Amino acid sequence: MNNNTLVEVNHLKTWFPIHSGIFAKKTGDVRAVDDVSFKIANGETLGLVGESGCGKTTLGRSILRLIEPTWGEVKFEGKDILSLGKSDLRAMRKKMQIIFQDPFASLNPRMTVGKIVAEPLSIHRVAKGLELDDMVASLLSDVGLRPEHASRYPHEFSGGQRQRIGIARALALKPKFIVGDEPVSALDVSVQAQVLNLMAKLKEDMGIAYLFISHDLSVIRHISDRVAVMYLGKIVEEAAREELFSNPVHPYTQALMEAAPKTVPCGKRKRIILGGDIPSPANPPSGCYFHTRCPVKVNDCESISQSLKEVKQGHRAACMVKAP
Repeated sequence: MNNNTLVEVNHLKTWFPIHSGIFAKKTGDVRAVDDVSFKIANGETLGLVGESGCGKTTLGRSILRLIEPTWGEVKFEGKDILSLGKSDLRAMRKKMQIIFQDPFASLNPRMTVGKIVAEPLSIHRVAKGLELDDMVASLLSDVGLRPEHASRYPHEFSGGQRQRIGIARALALKPKFIVGDEPVSALDVSVQAQVLNLMAKLKEDMGIAYLFISHDLSVIRHISDRVAVMYLGKIVEEAAREELFSNPVHPYTQALMEAAPKTVPCGKRKRIILGGDIPSPANPPSGCYFHTRCPVKVNDCESISQSLKEVKQGHRAACMVKAP
């Protein structure tokens, strides 16, 4: 493992069993995450993009063991967190946090903001009394809120302010790694920009690494250092941000970018129109999972599974037609 690597995921699978019949016999699996591997360096933001239902959220939660993976390896600072017991995992959780998609549903409506932000500090016995109050006030200031907001309840805040509260809670234990599960998708565009800029500033000031999950390509391009594209539980392309956006290789990545609205029209563009429906993760296609919708498929795509291959240095794609 490279000394600069913070998170390393190897062949991660998270399958959910399907049971049916009177005796609830197992009849199959929903392959939500299906053999995913990647690395995130210290202080780096990896953007994870794909259609709804492709497994992005399950992947993020599996890395943190909020959902127990079925198979694979997740290393954090060189330690395999999937092999840790409860006490060791609890200690490790101080370094890994998550920002949830819905800023209202993720906050306890019966707790004041001060108690919400203080909760992780109290659980891990970091501080108490006046010291705890001072730390909460400092965290609220860090995310652009006022110390007096600590006495209010979540329903008294706007969506952007509630997401800032969620960020303050995630920052309480000074983590090295944060999973952002579509943290701005429920916010207005102007508020999105404020939260994204706040997360970028915190990364610069504190050296935090992010796995930033989103289906919005413009958001991914704004905040990411590298980008991974996910389809039906698998990563189909991965590259540095500008390399991926200027030279997308996989047909699915190209189709996503063509589907994104352009703010400045630039004449007629040749759009890639995907046919068919998204296959079910409970019954994925044989061979390349994308072949049922791919406009450039060949016969071998239907029978031969594709793994990520290097197109150029730092740029990988899982396509036998497009990648060497």
